[in-house]
Amino acid sequence: MRLTIALLAGALAASPALAEPDYAPRDVVRIENAAWTADAVLYQMNTRQFTPEGTFEAAQKQLPRLAAMGVDIIWLMPVHPIGEANRKGTLGSPYAVRDYRAVNPELGTEAEFRAFVDEAHRLGLKVILDWVANHSAYDNPLTQSHPEWYSRTPEGALMSPAGTDWSDVADFDYSQPGLRQYMTQSLVFWVREYGVDGFRCDVAGWVPTDFWETARRELDSIKPVFMLAEWEQRDLHTRAFDATYAWKWKEALQKLVRSGEGAGPIRGYYNEQQETWPRAAMRMVYTENHDQNSWDAVASDIYGPAYEAAIALSFVGTGLPLVYNGQEADNDRQLKFFERDPIVWKEGRLAPLLAKLIALKTAQRALHNGRFGAAMAEVPTSQTADVYAFTRGEKGTRVFAVFNLSPRPHAVTFGHARHHGSYTDALSGAPALFAGGETVDLPAWGYRIYTETK
Repeated sequence: MRLTIALLAGALAASPALAEPDYAPRDVVRIENAAWTADAVLYQMNTRQFTPEGTFEAAQKQLPRLAAMGVDIIWLMPVHPIGEANRKGTLGSPYAVRDYRAVNPELGTEAEFRAFVDEAHRLGLKVILDWVANHSAYDNPLTQSHPEWYSRTPEGALMSPAGTDWSDVADFDYSQPGLRQYMTQSLVFWVREYGVDGFRCDVAGWVPTDFWETARRELDSIKPVFMLAEWEQRDLHTRAFDATYAWKWKEALQKLVRSGEGAGPIRGYYNEQQETWPRAAMRMVYTENHDQNSWDAVASDIYGPAYEAAIALSFVGTGLPLVYNGQEADNDRQLKFFERDPIVWKEGRLAPLLAKLIALKTAQRALHNGRFGAAMAEVPTSQTADVYAFTRGEKGTRVFAVFNLSPRPHAVTFGHARHHGSYTDALSGAPALFAGGETVDLPAWGYRIYTETK
């Protein structure tokens, strides 16, 4: 018996595979993020509603304003011709795509779209397109030329995506190699022909991940792109997407506002993010987008007096922030989806706040996105239930933020030296010193953001 054990031990020692197993951690995120995504802020543009004209030519005139505002990536809602079969409303949904390689004439010509992209690039902005890979309009010519590319009911008819009320679109079948090739080549078409810089991919989780991985590889062979998935799934970051939606962030904030329970839900979100998601994964955080928009509806009905704090947290916590068009003008109604409903542009009270927050994110490396930024380190306070405080970054370059996420005012003291140092209030410019024993008075839903001074 002893001889057998000795021989076995010798065999194990002699085997490199067993004696020296690969215990080294592997990066979950294998793609390389383009350098210009490091401090990027997204701006979603609904071309139909963005100007009274609803065209690329009119929207192009607003690009200098957006560049001055500080946003980096313009996300255009779908720019393709819209189907007429089963159309919803007068103009239909831009997510009912009739031709994946054409421009919707209601928005302008191909030349005008090209001019929009070229002007954005001249101003240092990037442009990504909303891409609808999961389904097409019922009258997309592909339904006739390649009927095998579509899912079918048991009776053999075209069908909308299962479990939805999307009656204007027909579901694709991604078991078909021809469909995968066509859709990938269509993505490539917009990068090569118009120079777009990536895509926001609608319901990305309903399309197989290996399709997206192949598409990303082919796109990156042309130039570095940015890919945003409308989904919340870790493995999408491995070889396909730079960013995914952080729906749980928005849900946590809305929950604590409705319940008045304090900071618990958002603390839980950030703890889960740190423990279970790769740090290099960019998570898009937002208070509004085309599915949920308008200052009045969102601020009054969902966030109430917590609205500004929610916006500020989207910029200083970990995450890739999104500004929805019209948010800077305090848009006071939910924009119609299937009709013309232009934004009424005015001087909004949120515009100065957004400009300051964008400048702050750009200037402070600790606040950059994904792998480029720093993790959050919570700072214990005397009001743990209601207040969430944290630092990001190394000593000397830290950002220190304190958020009262409750409808109750608080005088906040700190029980840890983690944040000690000399700071400047990032929004007011006032100096602040934290060396122990300080109190920060915060009204209901109040917050402070400090940047460290050397």
